[in-house]
Amino acid sequence: MRNTILIGLVCFIFLGCKKDTYSSTPSLKYKSVNTNVLYPGQVIKFTLSFTDLEGDLDSIFIQKINPRCSQSTTTEKFYLGDAIVKLGSTHDDLLVSYGYRVVGYPLIGEPKCDFNDTCFYQFSVIDKANHRSDTVNSENIVIVKQ
Repeated sequence: MRNTILIGLVCFIFLGCKKDTYSSTPSLKYKSVNTNVLYPGQVIKFTLSFTDLEGDLDSIFIQKINPRCSQSTTTEKFYLGDAIVKLGSTHDDLLVSYGYRVVGYPLIGEPKCDFNDTCFYQFSVIDKANHRSDTVNSENIVIVKQ
């Protein structure tokens, strides 16, 4: 009876101690955005989370897609530094911010057609070994034309 309890306790401890398992290929998840309608003078902030076994993220690809106005579609690549994400970290949140006519922020692509941009953003990250994460999408964002 004592051995049964001891074996059960040891099994319970091992099952309860699940280690985080990360892959060499980065994983990216979309978490949230601070606004769905963006006016001039505002900042939009996308929150993503990543995991990477080696913690060697190199860059992030960001694509703005407007299905109704192809002129407003943009693709950008940013190299990641300590100011954006703590390098060497195997998991963390990643904050991507754009300003709509706001000094000190990367400028968001303004509407190129004669109406508001109703668009969404796609994100993916690449590590130094050139492993690319899956692409994640934001919800629809309206950038008000003014």
